[in-house]
Amino acid sequence: MPWIDLVTFLALAQYLVFGALVSRARGQYGIKAPATTGNELFERHYRVQMNTLELLLVFVPALWMAAKYWSPAAMAAIGAVYLVGRVLYQRSYTRAPAQRTLGFMLSIGPVSVLLAAAGVGAVRALVAVA
Repeated sequence: MPWIDLVTFLALAQYLVFGALVSRARGQYGIKAPATTGNELFERHYRVQMNTLELLLVFVPALWMAAKYWSPAAMAAIGAVYLVGRVLYQRSYTRAPAQRTLGFMLSIGPVSVLLAAAGVGAVRALVAVA
C-alpha cells in the first residue's frame, strides 16, 4: 500500500508546514506564546492549523481502514483530493475567510467518503464471516 503510505506522509507533512506557518505568523504579528489571539491574520493561520488537526484525526484512520477493504489506489486518490482541499482551504482562509468553502468541501468530502467506505467495508467483512 505505498500509495496510502505516501498520502499519509503528505498529510502529516502538510500539517507540519501549516504549523510552521503559524510559527512564522506568530513572529510576524508579534503574538507571544502561549497566546492564540491578538491579531486576526495570525488567528487565521492558527485556525487553519487547528482545523486541519481536527480533520487529520479522522482522515488518517479512515484512509487506512478504507484501503483495507477497497482499492488502496482509489482510496489514495480520494486522499489526494483531501490534500488539495487543505491547500485551497489554507490559502483562502488566510486571505479571505469567507471564501474558504471550496477548500472545506474538498477536505470534508473525502474524509466523509473514506469514513463511509471504511464502515461499509467493515460491515461487509462481518457479514461475510457470519
